[in-house]
Amino acid sequence: MFIRAYLRASTSEQDASRAKSALDVFAAEHGLRIAARYVENESGAKLHRPELFRLLSDCEPGDVLLVEQVDRLSRLTSPDWIKLRNLIDAKQVRVVALDLPTSWILTAPTDEFTGRMFAAVNAMMLDVLAAVARKDYEDRRRRQAEGTAKAKAAGLYKGRPENKTRNAAISSLLRDGRSWRDIMDATGCSRTLLAKIARDRRRQAEADAAMSDVHP
Repeated sequence: MFIRAYLRASTSEQDASRAKSALDVFAAEHGLRIAARYVENESGAKLHRPELFRLLSDCEPGDVLLVEQVDRLSRLTSPDWIKLRNLIDAKQVRVVALDLPTSWILTAPTDEFTGRMFAAVNAMMLDVLAAVARKDYEDRRRRQAEGTAKAKAAGLYKGRPENKTRNAAISSLLRDGRSWRDIMDATGCSRTLLAKIARDRRRQAEADAAMSDVHP
């Protein structure tokens, strides 16, 4: 049985590895060793997250997917959560979350009856907490939209400030030919932001080339 820790934050400005110490403490207290960690900055409302799917691809039957909270795994809509759950079940992966005590027993050897009972309870609780996480996500999005609308109406909305230092570092790493995985690991940026900066670089390069043709 391998313990695979999944650490996620929603944006590149947040520290996805923040929960590492909490997961390490949990593992130590339960006599476990975390074999691999998968870290990414992506929204939990997105089904297709590269590191999460890499984790599941690496898993063998009986492996444990360890998260700090269920909302780190999912803020998905019901249809997308069902897809993810089906994949987890097909891989025979056990989800253990620090905020779901019923899941903790899944890290310890048990008899077949006890194991099946706790697996059933855990599956039900996972569904409940995934639904709660989705509702929390939708409520926060609604409140943010309302706040933004009020700020715009009052002429006070300026949007999120650009992290110019980080974006310049990303652009420099792209220019040096570094891989996207290396860049995301080095800067903590999301794949979405990296794709945007790469696209902007291409457009700028095309514009510079067009100007060179006009003014040789």
